[in-house]
Amino acid sequence: MKAIRRFTVRPVLPGPLAPLNELARNLRWSWHPPTRELFRSVDPGRFEETGGDPLRLLGCVPPARLAELAAEDGFLARLAEAHQDLRGYLEGARWYQEQGAGQPAAIAYFSPEFGITAALPQYSGGLGILAGDHLKSASDLGVPLIGVGLLYRHGYFRQSLSREGWQQEHYPVLDPHELPLHLLRESDGSPALTVLALPGGRLLRARIWQAQVGRVPLLLLDSAVEENDRAAREVTDRLYGGGSEHRLLQEMLLGIGGVRAVRAYCRLTGHPAPEVFHTNEGHAGFLGLERLHEYTQARDGRPGADFGSALERVAAGTVFTTHTPVPAGIDRFETALVARHFGPEAELPGIETGHVLALGTETGEGADPGVFNMAVMGLRLARRANGVSQLHGRVSREMFAGLWPGFDAEEVPITSITNGVHAPTWTAPEVRALGARGIGAERVEEAVALGGPERAAAVGAVPGAELWELRRTLRTQLVGEVRRRLWDSWRERGASAAELGWIERVFDPGILTVGFARRVPSYKRLTLMLRDPDRLRALLLHPERPVQIVVAGKAHPADDGGKRLVQALVRFTDDPRVRERIVFLPDYGMAMAEKLYPGCDVWLNNPLRPLEACGTSGMKAALNGCLNLSVLDGWWDEWYEPDFGWAVPTADGDAADEDRRDDLEARALYELLERRVAPRFYERGPEGLPDRWIEMVRRTLTQLGPKVLAGRMVREYVTRLYAPAARAARAMDEDASRELAWFKGRLRAAWPQVAVEHVEASATSASAEVGSTLALRVGVRLGELGPDDVQVQALTGRVDSADRISSPTTVALKPLGGPDLDGRLRYEGPLTLDRTGPIGYTVRVLPAHRLLGGAAELGLVAWPSEGAGESGVLLR
Repeated sequence: MKAIRRFTVRPVLPGPLAPLNELARNLRWSWHPPTRELFRSVDPGRFEETGGDPLRLLGCVPPARLAELAAEDGFLARLAEAHQDLRGYLEGARWYQEQGAGQPAAIAYFSPEFGITAALPQYSGGLGILAGDHLKSASDLGVPLIGVGLLYRHGYFRQSLSREGWQQEHYPVLDPHELPLHLLRESDGSPALTVLALPGGRLLRARIWQAQVGRVPLLLLDSAVEENDRAAREVTDRLYGGGSEHRLLQEMLLGIGGVRAVRAYCRLTGHPAPEVFHTNEGHAGFLGLERLHEYTQARDGRPGADFGSALERVAAGTVFTTHTPVPAGIDRFETALVARHFGPEAELPGIETGHVLALGTETGEGADPGVFNMAVMGLRLARRANGVSQLHGRVSREMFAGLWPGFDAEEVPITSITNGVHAPTWTAPEVRALGARGIGAERVEEAVALGGPERAAAVGAVPGAELWELRRTLRTQLVGEVRRRLWDSWRERGASAAELGWIERVFDPGILTVGFARRVPSYKRLTLMLRDPDRLRALLLHPERPVQIVVAGKAHPADDGGKRLVQALVRFTDDPRVRERIVFLPDYGMAMAEKLYPGCDVWLNNPLRPLEACGTSGMKAALNGCLNLSVLDGWWDEWYEPDFGWAVPTADGDAADEDRRDDLEARALYELLERRVAPRFYERGPEGLPDRWIEMVRRTLTQLGPKVLAGRMVREYVTRLYAPAARAARAMDEDASRELAWFKGRLRAAWPQVAVEHVEASATSASAEVGSTLALRVGVRLGELGPDDVQVQALTGRVDSADRISSPTTVALKPLGGPDLDGRLRYEGPLTLDRTGPIGYTVRVLPAHRLLGGAAELGLVAWPSEGAGESGVLLR
């Protein structure tokens, strides 16, 4: 029978055990082993049954056991120590507090998903895990972040397989009262709400649930409110579900409702208001519209700002991070759909709908005037933007170059901060303890999280035999995990226990173990390893150097192509000839990942380059001494060294012929595994150890490990983006924003009159001696603008056969008095010729204002007109 109503009955803890409640509700336990071990000791069996979730554990421990613990001095002493440790973590000064005055009072970090722990399943893949690691590392560093997301009542789907290997999705209902969350309440005790206006007079209400991630509050908006109509209640039903309008409403609630939730949280708790707003991918881009709306509203008897001035204030304090390297990965909505949800009859009535639509209008080659592009809006509403690896930064500058016409892609104002991973979350306890003797057990947590040189030195001193024994221990643990999950999977597929005796022989702790676990879009190429099944079979069953492979991954529920890839892989793994050497484990998530990364010897990644923006799974593997075998894409492109693993050669020149490219790259993958990876693993030195492999493990831990840390990433965000954004936001007050908006409007109107009409250099021939100096003279027409409105630059550098200048040096030219008889202003400056070979130069005019974030901000530039002068000089 089915219940007509559901209640959550919470345990009443004996007084001495009261601190357990605070420890369970602060998600720091998910990356703090001593706290997890404390909860395990409450009831080891139930701890495992509840998936290591302290809140669920406390809900099912018998009262008699709680009473027993309340009288146990040893347990109470450990509880007091853990509680005191948490209080010290929450209240003590950390890295951020040591940075001095001028840092942002708070930063609001918006993301559509957050992967904090398996106990709070609000993530689907890398974007969410990255967001979770960002919050955890911000907490470790003391960065005053406020996380903002949505609470999905069904989370992301759970995956199982049919007997035929077809992916099946299940959406378990999540009760917020059973999760480590609490409602944000008004002073009268009623739930705090954010409310959005929808077309037709409807309202979308959302409650605000709060999770505590160490020092960082995470606000999650939930539309399952009784006062909502059915469609509104289902807005936050599941992650990345529903049609176009459903997704639009999710993103409006995340962005607009999220800002309102932050305001409510700060009002009710006294938390400092954010000075910086970080938009993690375009899904949250509407947060900028709500902030525009705030500035344009009259308050305290004063009129609101005009749209242009408000836009300057919003952009100054906003950071936008893009995570996709392909236009197809960006959310785009029909213009008419967006228009219907904004304006007098819907949301943000104070902003003209035309202004809203203009922010998301695509420009440049391939632009579609009928769509609203969320990433384009995100870039226009943020003065600071970044990709998530150096390669992805370059790809992003090329992809969005149409927003800055006239500028080369390398000058597009999108920088890069390479992602990192939260070491305390992803490092196995056995690896965390590695080198503890050299740094002191009490400093292990900080040493792992921050990756200081003292930890690298301590790990570097660990004997090779100890490192190898550690790797075998982790591999053995993985073998047990694989067998358990494989048994459960086959039982779900309908197999009887009598059929599954072979599972006891699956995997071997002494065999080279390769891991591959990803989402399953086509570009990640789950089945590249199957291009030549016979060759793969030979690798798995090699008599002297066998390989075993564990694979996991989910295809999007609407992606039948991805599901077919999963099925093809599963059918191969079902073959009795190889099923003891290659397995597919369904329902990939954080709980599984924490076991996979440490237990694998090699982590495989073979995306189509350059479609992997960063790809952090290999980073998590590296933290545990697992070597990487990957295409040079994302983070591996910038940090690969032969000491850390192997680079799979790519056939980028055959991109138009996908089958040929896959064949070539699969062949290269097989060659590496057969001739280099497996021989290195099985090769033994004089003492019976794989000395060269152990040395690669050691260097991965000591040299690569510190680079891939989320602590490094968050510190870069603070110093390169958050702090500059806060300074810019403070400088962009009412007067400054009005001044800059007026300047930009005047520049845009007058820019068609700006021209470079004359260029000449002092060289008497087409060649010059290295070390000499050219006097460059330029005639510029500015129309209604004056010299103070612009800067005139000369750019010089090596040129290719098409006269394209690479890596130019920029020289500012100075005005020489008033206009000449033709009305042109004259500029002059020296060009020092410090390189030999073919050198070229050109000149340009750019806007200039003290409040501009950069020369390319307006997307305005004037180049020499045809016939304005010679453009190149050849040096010998």
